[in-house]
Amino acid sequence: MVVFPNAKINLGLNILEKRPDGYHELETCFYPVPWKEALEIIPSSKTEVTTSGIEIPEDGDNIILKAYQLLRSDYELPDVKIHLHKAIPIGAGLGGGSADAAFTLTLLNNLFSLELKDDQLINYASRLGADCAFFIKNKPMLARGIGEILTAANITLTGKYILLVYPNVHISTKEAYSNITPKSPNLSIKDILDEFEPADWKEHLKNDFEESLFDTYPILQQMKAELYNSGAFYASMSGSGSCMYGLYEKEPELDFPSDYTVWSGKL
Repeated sequence: MVVFPNAKINLGLNILEKRPDGYHELETCFYPVPWKEALEIIPSSKTEVTTSGIEIPEDGDNIILKAYQLLRSDYELPDVKIHLHKAIPIGAGLGGGSADAAFTLTLLNNLFSLELKDDQLINYASRLGADCAFFIKNKPMLARGIGEILTAANITLTGKYILLVYPNVHISTKEAYSNITPKSPNLSIKDILDEFEPADWKEHLKNDFEESLFDTYPILQQMKAELYNSGAFYASMSGSGSCMYGLYEKEPELDFPSDYTVWSGKL
């Protein structure tokens, strides 16, 4: 059985406070993007995970395998062979790894008829990573907590175009949070999305990571300016990674260096 995990972007991201457990309280809006990779799971004589496409660091922390083992701890799953063709850049803020984990859960649920409901899958996904729960629903969602408290977002970008640019700069979550100063915004993400048209987001919808990471990586600020200069009505960093995106009314035309990873499409 094959599924196609997709990327996400963040429409705004506010870091509100640091929690006693060391995590940060945040608010954001997750929005799915049709930049996809391929994930196949089949029964096998032994459990193994293989990959192709973008090289995945061998750090002993394979989130796909963790998702399988998490379900296997509660259900009698057979051994499986899992293959991932990786296409979404790592450390880009696009949620590729989180999507892979969530899609592993849903695929196993369907493949072995576990009959788990969305709420149950979300509970498992939340134990794997902060963004994982979003990909169970995989539709526009407002998120709070560490990203696991989700409510439907009353927003659509259907028919708009998106251009994503990854300059092959990997920013770890630890690095991104190291220079963050939590603060309460004047308007919540929900208020902005409810009260302002997309054409006005530029003035109101912010990603708190940009302030510190633009100083460390000036190329990101330059890329954001280029996206606006090319006609984007809104441009931002996605999550805490180094991918910048622009939203457009019509299909964009913009050239970047050949060593950048660029994806564009219609939402």
